[in-house]
Amino acid sequence: MSRVVSEHNFPASLSHLDRRSATELEDMARSNLTRRIEGPSPTLGELLKRVGDAQSEEPPADQVVDINCNGMNQRSLPFILSFSNLTYSVKNRRKMTLFGPKKRLDSATSDPLETASKFTKTKTLLDDISGEARDGEIMAVLGASGSGKSTLIDALADRISRASLKGTITLNGEPLGSRLLRVISAYVMQDDLLFPMLTVEETLMFSAEFRLPRTLSKTKKRARVQALIDQLGLRSAAKTIIGDEGHRGVSGGERRRVSIGNDIIHDPIILFLDEPTSGLDSTSAFMVVKVLQRIAQSGSIVIMSVHQPSYRILGLLDRLIFLSRGQTVYGGSPARLPLFFSEFGHPIPENENRTEFALDLIRELEGSPGGTKGLVEFNKSWQSMKLRRNSDSDALGLSLKDAISTSISRGKLVSGATSDSSSASDMPRFANPFWIEMVVLTKRSAMNAKRMPELFGIRLGAVLVTGFILATMFWHLDDSPKGVQERLGFFAFAMSTIFYTCAEALPVFLQERYIFMRETAYNAYRRSSYVLSNAIVSIPGLVFLSVAFAATTFWAVGLAGGLSGFFFFFITILASFWAGSSFVTFLSGVVTHVMLGYTVVVAVLAYFLLFSGFFITRDRIPPYWLWFHYISLVKYPFEGILQHEFEDTSKCFVTGAQIFDSTPLGTLSPMMKAALLKSMSGVLGVNITSTTCVTTGSDILKQQGVTDLSKWDCVWTTLAWGFFFRILFYFCLLLGSKNKRR
Repeated sequence: MSRVVSEHNFPASLSHLDRRSATELEDMARSNLTRRIEGPSPTLGELLKRVGDAQSEEPPADQVVDINCNGMNQRSLPFILSFSNLTYSVKNRRKMTLFGPKKRLDSATSDPLETASKFTKTKTLLDDISGEARDGEIMAVLGASGSGKSTLIDALADRISRASLKGTITLNGEPLGSRLLRVISAYVMQDDLLFPMLTVEETLMFSAEFRLPRTLSKTKKRARVQALIDQLGLRSAAKTIIGDEGHRGVSGGERRRVSIGNDIIHDPIILFLDEPTSGLDSTSAFMVVKVLQRIAQSGSIVIMSVHQPSYRILGLLDRLIFLSRGQTVYGGSPARLPLFFSEFGHPIPENENRTEFALDLIRELEGSPGGTKGLVEFNKSWQSMKLRRNSDSDALGLSLKDAISTSISRGKLVSGATSDSSSASDMPRFANPFWIEMVVLTKRSAMNAKRMPELFGIRLGAVLVTGFILATMFWHLDDSPKGVQERLGFFAFAMSTIFYTCAEALPVFLQERYIFMRETAYNAYRRSSYVLSNAIVSIPGLVFLSVAFAATTFWAVGLAGGLSGFFFFFITILASFWAGSSFVTFLSGVVTHVMLGYTVVVAVLAYFLLFSGFFITRDRIPPYWLWFHYISLVKYPFEGILQHEFEDTSKCFVTGAQIFDSTPLGTLSPMMKAALLKSMSGVLGVNITSTTCVTTGSDILKQQGVTDLSKWDCVWTTLAWGFFFRILFYFCLLLGSKNKRR
């Protein structure tokens, strides 16, 4: 309280400020004082417990004690996030010229935080930054583009490798570990990463399914979502889809609030936001920050970066940190900003926006020969005097363990933790078990895909058109030598078409990549749950495509086997779709750009077809390329269908009269052919007539080098390739989506 009172009386000593500025400072201090006396707004957990108590006659099993009902003083829990001496540097390769490293000519405007060696240069993005953020307050990080705002937010949110970041980050004086931070915090990215075809209510409900524990009933989760919609001011847009470039949806300000709601559904203790007002008009930006103020007053620490806040937004902020090229040039209350610059020798003019003046002055100093060094040093001396003046007024109340336990008991944190979960090891990493995550992910993906049927329709159309063309081109093939060659061509082209059709799976994950990274960065669900869900959602579509292609081509081409043959053909097509889809999905986890991904997919599938055994048989492939033959995805379904088609030993494909076909002797008369066969019989000692069977199906298989595996082994191998690539996809997500700077 002494700290607030001192701030309240502080403007009286500013004799050089005008009356309006003093009045503004008094109003801000008075509102801050009133807010602390009245206490924080109730958390969403508390509101839901009251709703649940009113709707049920007996208390639910997971009800917790509301400590505010026991006559305790209404105030924010004493959470203080402190950071000191944060330093972060990156190394970049220097640009090389013909005569060596390129030298910067303009030394007057060079960055003082850059050091260079012969081939690399080191740039310091954060340079000895210290400060603190408290519950019930909004701390804003300001500065020009490239000043280090987002880097500081990432450092506090554990999005920078601890090996690269120097300095300490503590919560209530205790080191803040990565696992604990992921449980008690949330991070809102600058971009709004949402599924476009889900409504606002559905988006928040799915977030509740991920973040809230299974012990919380469906009714309470829905009530929590409705309370959050009201808190975010989204009631009028609750049934509206998010939308994208091709679908009209909510406005930009509403979308930003939905993004915030996605990450605060579990009422986190610490909330990080990267440029939450970027790209919004002044009214929408003010509404977003107003929502953040209510979140802070409910007992959360809110830390955000902002480029240039308006006058109204400035009145909602409690602490400011101005950065310039990774250094702190001011840290403190907005109310003290005029006095700070006045004592620095640059008083803020009357009717001037304080932040605009500060940013303009900082930018002007950055362009001067001395840079902002003087302002940085002045801020350090200012902060040291401030700390000495307030050294006895900011003592910590509760330890981190007690504060978290109390916060959980109030319902502030409901991501699966209990009131006994006070340490990182006690708190579960995920709110729900594996199978629930998989069910929710599958439901969300299926719902989003169902509302965009044109995507599957285009793929189905491509399969049907391809099947129709193949059916008409290879209509009712006969058993002649030409028919054999045409069958081989049909099988090779059909298999390659199936795999190329699977390329549409490439942009699916690329579009969801950053949503996935955002949700898994703070343990919304497991990566393994996402991989299995992605596979399950794809299977119904693959089955439908396989039936469509098999039904279009099998009977029209005249393949062997009847109904059982159709079933095997369908199974082989399905296995091929599965393997191809899994392979492309794996590539989407490796390649992050759509066009580059398509280039890689087309090239690799072409190689698979080349080494499949159709163009050149296995025994003719050079030994140093033989390994590619065995990893070709086209090889196994191609050989499996060939074995099924030519497995009937009683079926003849080349008779004595047909051995001259496709040769110059094929134009001879039947009598001449019979005479030639008689002469050949005498030489060979075997009677060969015009009707003698010369080549059976097994002979064709030997000619094609199809002798390694049985037809069902080929099917199982194709399916196994699909599972193998899904496993590789999981490891790509595990290793490549850490979402951290190095």
